[in-house]
Amino acid sequence: MHNPMDLTGRTIIVTGTGQGIGRAISQLVLDLGGNLVMVERNPETFADVSKALGGNHTLAIQGDVTDEVFCARVVDDAVAHFGAVHGLVNNAGITRPAMIEKMTVPQWQAVIDVNLTAVHLMQQAVGRHMISRARAGDTVAGAIVNISSTAGKRGSIGQVNYAAAKAGVLGITMTGALEWARYGIRVNSVGFGTVETPMTETVRSDRFRERTLARIPLGRIATPAEVAPLICFLLSDASSFVTGQNWLEDGGSITHV
Repeated sequence: MHNPMDLTGRTIIVTGTGQGIGRAISQLVLDLGGNLVMVERNPETFADVSKALGGNHTLAIQGDVTDEVFCARVVDDAVAHFGAVHGLVNNAGITRPAMIEKMTVPQWQAVIDVNLTAVHLMQQAVGRHMISRARAGDTVAGAIVNISSTAGKRGSIGQVNYAAAKAGVLGITMTGALEWARYGIRVNSVGFGTVETPMTETVRSDRFRERTLARIPLGRIATPAEVAPLICFLLSDASSFVTGQNWLEDGGSITHV
């Protein structure tokens, strides 16, 4: 039986692959037969994931996705290595928490740069490549998945910078979907709730865990491995008529405001 989520022959770029959700997505891309381009800024996590997932179907590139030149180079290197890019997962993200009245401009800008501007830059670089292939007659232009958050829809105490960035990701996604549909390029976003990653250590700590669980109807925190399949679904032909959508993967928390 054919697997509609098969990614054999597809090349997928995943940013922020060093740990957590990005690493789980990367592993699943490989498990589904895809070629993986791993993009990571942190030297330690880059070395670790490169060693763990490295092989004939992977290309590891270290660098900063807030740099426009670097983003273009990622696409060029991926094309040179695998022949084309068929998918992008804009997953890289950081947090710099502070209450609104205490947040500094550097705290604000650091999060906006990584969680919003870098999403645009990578989407732009990959989109240009996909458009050129579509114009040349390639019927598999590609799919882009931008990682948002429930914070972008309902706010997040102590993270106005993060919430603003993730809300902005929705605008980037919907605009990409509208502009590029004529080329067969699909653009969607996925908003996560609380997932077991280093970025959520505080809300999962003993001090806040009970409060965190109380707003999740399913009553538990997700693992990276269980949220990764939705991303790969949106990258695959299983979602060939899906674009311009913001999917929520949050255990029902957005309904429990």
